[in-house]
Amino acid sequence: MSILAGFMLPHPPLIIPDIGRGEEQAIQNTIDAYHKAAQELAALRPEIIVLLSPHQTMYADYFHISPGRSAMGDFGQFRAKQVHMEVAYDTEFVKNLGGLAGARGLHAGTLGEREKKLDHGTMVPLYFVNQYYTEYQLVRIGLSGFPLSAHYRLGQCIREVADMLGRSVVIIASGDLSHRLKEDGPYGYRKEGPEYDARIMDVMGRGAFGELFAFEEDFCEKAGECGHRSFTIMAGAFDRTAVDVERLSYEGPFGVGYGICTFHVRGMDETRNFLEQFEAREKARLRVQQEKEDPYVKLARHTIETWLSTGKRPPVPEGLPEELYRRRAGAFVSLKEDGKLRGCIGTISAVRSSLAEEIIHNAVSACSEDPRFSPVEQWEVERLTISVDVLGDTEHISSPEELDPARYGVIVTKGGRRGLLLPNLEGVDTVEQQIAIAKQKAGIRESETVDLERFEVVRH
Repeated sequence: MSILAGFMLPHPPLIIPDIGRGEEQAIQNTIDAYHKAAQELAALRPEIIVLLSPHQTMYADYFHISPGRSAMGDFGQFRAKQVHMEVAYDTEFVKNLGGLAGARGLHAGTLGEREKKLDHGTMVPLYFVNQYYTEYQLVRIGLSGFPLSAHYRLGQCIREVADMLGRSVVIIASGDLSHRLKEDGPYGYRKEGPEYDARIMDVMGRGAFGELFAFEEDFCEKAGECGHRSFTIMAGAFDRTAVDVERLSYEGPFGVGYGICTFHVRGMDETRNFLEQFEAREKARLRVQQEKEDPYVKLARHTIETWLSTGKRPPVPEGLPEELYRRRAGAFVSLKEDGKLRGCIGTISAVRSSLAEEIIHNAVSACSEDPRFSPVEQWEVERLTISVDVLGDTEHISSPEELDPARYGVIVTKGGRRGLLLPNLEGVDTVEQQIAIAKQKAGIRESETVDLERFEVVRH
């Protein structure tokens, strides 16, 4: 078996003595665990280290794999330029990984590099590894905005390429845990912070990789986690594989969680096909959900299916509720995949001659024209959760006190710039958040005053 082991490692720069200058002693357990993990890795003498870093180039719809033959980096941004390193990349592995990922329907490759220098999410783990072992080539991979299932699939591709090339490989999943453990920490405190750390250390400490999919996007965002996608890619590389797990350490004295676990391959185990199990559960859940979709959502789904299979918008079908033929109103069509937003486009007020046509046009736009995402592909349709929001009349308000993010959507206007945010959205709990996001969408600075409107919606 080509994949030998995996290492879940944090990347606090202050753990480097030239940076911490004594502060690192507050996480001595992490330092001791790091040395143990590095020694275990060195004993395996892998030909390749595949390193997954949240601080490598990242795109919403693309996995970036570092190109070229080598790269250098230093800790100059942390006032320790004298601590530096150079790595050699395995170009054959990189080429094959990009090709295989594409063949598996994943957007991945070496395009779009923003910064050739090594990031600290890469250098901190290698700082310890290099003290014991340097006879490796590196494959450095960034994360993406794709759902967790896509990250797991990329891990499966890593495993397949390693087997195909016959290279011995270890995987380093670089990632801190929550950044919201303490009020005086870098991002303050939220209750989801310690909840996330307790859950993820339990899951990873048992090697229960299938449970990684159970972490909801909104929960992870509130927790301010860093490494969840790294851990999920590593989990994919261990698909159908039994591993010996050791939890070495967990600390969070500075308001950020640092966890270290090691995973050594023991052999094959067909019962650990976690992605297949997850997708079977999701398919059953979505089937039940789709059976309950009302005519508004069914119309949006039919539109998306037709557009992706024919490239044409369908005509307004017969047999819809009378309101869809007679009423004119603004409408938003929202798409989610694996709990993560996949597209959302709509109109504030009626543009088409009927609500049905409004939904048809906005469904096409949501799946193919949302600039934040690549177009939805046909294989994704059955995985989509679709909602349709029909907007009521807007009314001007004089104060944010007249808003309620659970009940009202908001429209902010400054000159010719206008931004809208729907009500009752996950992760938007306050009026201040609601207004700030609407301003951001309109390109309005947070400090600028705006005219406010509110509206209610009927969500289907």
